[in-house]
Amino acid sequence: MGYFDAANAPLLYFLVAAGIAYIVGLSAVFLCKSWKRCLELGISGAKLRSVARSSAVFTIVPSVSVVIGLFTLSTVLGVPWPWYRLSVVGSVSYELMAADMVASGMGYSSVSEMTACADYTVFGAVMFVMSMCILAGIVINIFAVEKIQNGMNTLKKKQGDWGTIVNSCFFLGIVAAFTPLIFASGTVYAAAFLVSMGVAALCVLCMRRFRLNWLGSFVLSISLIVSMAASVLLERLLQ
Repeated sequence: MGYFDAANAPLLYFLVAAGIAYIVGLSAVFLCKSWKRCLELGISGAKLRSVARSSAVFTIVPSVSVVIGLFTLSTVLGVPWPWYRLSVVGSVSYELMAADMVASGMGYSSVSEMTACADYTVFGAVMFVMSMCILAGIVINIFAVEKIQNGMNTLKKKQGDWGTIVNSCFFLGIVAAFTPLIFASGTVYAAAFLVSMGVAALCVLCMRRFRLNWLGSFVLSISLIVSMAASVLLERLLQ
């Protein structure tokens, strides 16, 4: 049995499908309960249908970037596991970083080299690291998310604009943590990162200049597609 024999095993497809079906069923139950409760509160069915349609649009459109991420991850992690991770919990950047950590820990120079080996136990290590590492955020949220949220809201009320700036600094901290890893990975990685930044900035500029507010739902997808195309081109030019 090889690496991709385990990564694309029929049993894994079945287990992943069962897990996603459970999540979809749970969401459907909550939707029905919420809909029923709204009707009890006097909210009209027409208004609820309008909200449902708009919510569906703003959910499906951003998911284009998730589908692109699935295609990206499937080249190194097979199809079922990325399908499950991106459907339930996880992100493209995290999954690739976790896979790269496993590759480095096992003495490989890259994720591609790791997947090229015939040892299916490597894929088991990838699944274990991805599952265990991401639990930290979930567990912390159980005990601390309410206190953090209340603290940030209080800071915004007391400090005004400074509170908003502090809140934005958390996101910038995440970007700062990932950026050195990207630039340390090589020229193509760094160039693709800069291209994605430029495309995102151009999209935001078009939104403000031409009032294309709908473009906000496509910024991530456009940045991903253009940067991926740029990385393929640069890879061929720099070979």
